[in-house]
Amino acid sequence: ARRRRKRSLVMHKKKRMILPFVPSKDGARRLKQLESLATALTTSKTEFSNELTYMPNMAPRSSNLARLEVGGIQVLQKEDKESIQLCRTMQKRGEFPPLLVVFDSQEGFTVQADGNIKDMTFLAEYSGDVDYVDNRENDGCNCLMTLLMSANPSQDLVICPDKRANISRFFSGINNSTPDGKKKQNVKCVRYDIDGESHVLLVACRNIVCGDKLYCNYNGYENAYPTNHFV
Repeated sequence: ARRRRKRSLVMHKKKRMILPFVPSKDGARRLKQLESLATALTTSKTEFSNELTYMPNMAPRSSNLARLEVGGIQVLQKEDKESIQLCRTMQKRGEFPPLLVVFDSQEGFTVQADGNIKDMTFLAEYSGDVDYVDNRENDGCNCLMTLLMSANPSQDLVICPDKRANISRFFSGINNSTPDGKKKQNVKCVRYDIDGESHVLLVACRNIVCGDKLYCNYNGYENAYPTNHFV
């Protein structure tokens, strides 16, 4: 009788790749989505910007060095980088994920899916002005996003979407203090090392159905922002 070959019990977890978004096919629908974002930005007195901006008297681009990150950052793999580049190319053509900005009487401007979105789909890069955290200690903006955490706190960076931003500014944050709040999360914010710089990408963390409101966790492992007041 033939002897059975022993199989290794070691199992490798399949890598979950980032998927490019699929724009709405209907041109009229895409226009309505863009109009909803334009309304929200105009009302908030915010200029549209789809990338990180480095303004005078704030943190310079040379301060955004991913190698200074002390934890919580991932390296963007080749396949994922290609997906992000494809999405950026589509965005330059005016094609965006099927998302609609809707005003809520309790939460203000929110974002909801205007089509079905698959798990691991790229939705947006968190954009805005880059500044040192120390400069924003008394900032009243409620949508700051950590960009870089270094061994030297004075070099920590944050994204400030109060003057320049894209749709990511209007994603709702979850309340980390309640189990129900955590269950709402359907978008994850992940810091990635892209060509030596830190970037924050927003990616669907489960399948999202048309009409679902988008919720992300503004806190990474550092839990820097209080969320007890979030709905």
